[in-house]
Amino acid sequence: MESETQSAPNGRSTSNENIRTIGQRVDRVSDSAQHAWAATRSAVTDLRGTLDLDGRVKRNPYGTMAAGLGIGYLLGGGLFSPLTGRVVGLGLRIGLRLAVLPLLKRELSELAQAFEEGSGEEAARGRRTRANVNKEK
Repeated sequence: MESETQSAPNGRSTSNENIRTIGQRVDRVSDSAQHAWAATRSAVTDLRGTLDLDGRVKRNPYGTMAAGLGIGYLLGGGLFSPLTGRVVGLGLRIGLRLAVLPLLKRELSELAQAFEEGSGEEAARGRRTRANVNKEK
C-alpha cells in the first residue's frame, strides 16, 4: 500500500491535506475578490448617483467635456509642463493689465483734476498778486 505522503523532487513532502489547504486558500481569495468587486460596484453606483453624471451630461454636454479634458490634462501630468507655464503667464499678464489699467486711468484722472484745480487757484492768486502790485505803483 502506498501512503498519502509522497516525496516531491525538492525534498518536501506533499499530501492531500496540503492540497486541500491550497484549494481552500484559493476559494477564500476568490470569495474576497468577489466581495471587493461587489463593494467597489456599490461604491461606484453610490458615487454616480451622488454626482448625477448622466443628468450633468444631458444638461451641459460641452461643460462636461471641458471638465473631462481638464481633469485628463491634470492627471496626465500637464500641470507642471512648459505649456501650462506659458498659459498661466499669459493669463496673469492679461489679467494684470485688465485690472491695473482702470486703476491707473482713475488715478491719472484724479491727479489731472487736482493739478487743474491747483493750477487754477495758483493762477488766481498770481493774478491777485499782480493786481495788488499794480495798485501799489
